[in-house]
Amino acid sequence: MPTITVDKAGLFAALGEDFTTEEFDDLCFDFGIELDEDVISEYSPRPIVDGKQEPPQLKIEIPANRQAVWISLALNIFRGRKPSPDYRLKAPPNGDLQIINVHEETSSVRPYIAGAVLRNVKFTKERYESFIALQDKLHQNLARQRTLVSIGTHDLDAIQGPFSYEALSPEEIRFVPLNQTKPMTGDEIMKFYENDKHLSRYLPIIRDSPIYPVIYDLKRTVCSLPPIINGDHSKITLNTKNVFIELTATDKTKLEICNNIIVAMFSIYAEEPFTVEPVKVVSPHNHQSRETPDLTPRETQAEVSYINECCGLSLSPLEICSMLKRMSYTASPSRASPNLIDVQVPPTRADVLHQADIMEDVAIAYGFNRLPRSFPSKSGTVAQPLMINKLSDIVRLEAAMAGWSEVMPLILCSHDENFAWLNRKDDGNTAVKLANPKTLEYQVVRTSLLPGLLKTIKENKHHGVPIKIFEVSDVAFKDLRLERKSRNERHFAAAWYGKNSGFEVVHGLMDRIMLMLKSAFVIKEEGLDGAGKGDASYWINEVDDPTFLPGHAATVHVRISGRDNVIGVFGILHPSVLEKFELK
Repeated sequence: MPTITVDKAGLFAALGEDFTTEEFDDLCFDFGIELDEDVISEYSPRPIVDGKQEPPQLKIEIPANRQAVWISLALNIFRGRKPSPDYRLKAPPNGDLQIINVHEETSSVRPYIAGAVLRNVKFTKERYESFIALQDKLHQNLARQRTLVSIGTHDLDAIQGPFSYEALSPEEIRFVPLNQTKPMTGDEIMKFYENDKHLSRYLPIIRDSPIYPVIYDLKRTVCSLPPIINGDHSKITLNTKNVFIELTATDKTKLEICNNIIVAMFSIYAEEPFTVEPVKVVSPHNHQSRETPDLTPRETQAEVSYINECCGLSLSPLEICSMLKRMSYTASPSRASPNLIDVQVPPTRADVLHQADIMEDVAIAYGFNRLPRSFPSKSGTVAQPLMINKLSDIVRLEAAMAGWSEVMPLILCSHDENFAWLNRKDDGNTAVKLANPKTLEYQVVRTSLLPGLLKTIKENKHHGVPIKIFEVSDVAFKDLRLERKSRNERHFAAAWYGKNSGFEVVHGLMDRIMLMLKSAFVIKEEGLDGAGKGDASYWINEVDDPTFLPGHAATVHVRISGRDNVIGVFGILHPSVLEKFELK
């Protein structure tokens, strides 16, 4: 979890109360965060920073569902001392929004962009440092080290819109980087910062790209080279009044979340608190033209019965709404059903995905220590295995009772082990490949259990033969129809290694497993009377598979409810396969 450091005296002043370490620890626990430690107490020596002694500080761990909160504001809302903020979009007096024009070439590097403007912000040294620290925390966590999102902040009075988001070759980009005095091209920036302790980690994100993303203002002044560095011309200072925020991303969801978080948290320092000036993004080529950010609360519903059952309580809808108010929600009993509550989720709570998240906040507001305690005879889960796991256990048990030993190789293997060593060709649409494999041994997610079995035999062939091993586990395939672009399949595989082929041994194991699964063996497509359950039956057909010796392989067919399917293959491995795995 992210850990933040806050000024102890400043936080207690904002809360309107002085706490002992134990009292504040209890308050943090009640709110669902954790006081890691009182870093510097009043009586311990404190370091000197800029000629001044550093004030006492508190180190607080923030979970994923509390990342987008000002600690003082959230705790005051939780304690009922302040209302929840009403985040609003407010156009400038002349009605003309700042515009970002997106060029089509950016689609190949960082295709998404968003922006916002904070007007008449009042910066102090502490607020400025907090603003920079917030960007760093977002970069490290939600933005995944700037690979998903990068944030640039600028003094709007030093630049002029409309802005242009382009992608150009490194030689065409030239500007003075932040806190530097000499103009540099894109290539020179990469060389200049390759040994920089802070920025060097981000260079590989775009370094090998033929074009770099860049943001210009109306006068072709470079604002930033995302995700590496901003331009020095528009840097934020303590005198900055109007802040222009631009975010570029490869993930649109994370882009909107980061934009909402940063503007919501710092809009408190605007002249009119909690107001944000939207920015118009013009991006017709990918249908992403819109105004950002969208601070409209998300509307959802939660069941009163579900919340009460999970918490062991008997709260009324109004009582639940009152508790959600302490957690910065807006909630009211639903008119559609007395068992429903209409909930408005604030834009800072992107973690709320299900009514279980709302239930958790009700439990926090009620008080974990006040929840009724009982012996765990009650459960919200159904104690039964998934059907795929139940079937896997049946197959495991039958193979083990037949005298075979189960093995569990790794799910990753090399590309050659998965394809070339099995005499198979890669069509590019089958295996899930690692984008940046650290070793040649782990390049793809296996599409067959066979390489793992053969490698296991290879490492144990000094033991006595025969070796009889099996595995029941997952393989993975590309599947562009699905949102995650891949799917898992549960497979069973067995391998016999001895002084003869062992074809009949493997055939016998297959027959035993199919018998236990109530499938009848078909001879000349005629089922054995009474041998199967219902209409389940199976048979084998000779097949020409390059992994196996020609004429010594067969596919396994099964007919269930009148539908025929090929469910597997077995045979004697080809000599070239055995040679590749050093099993000759």
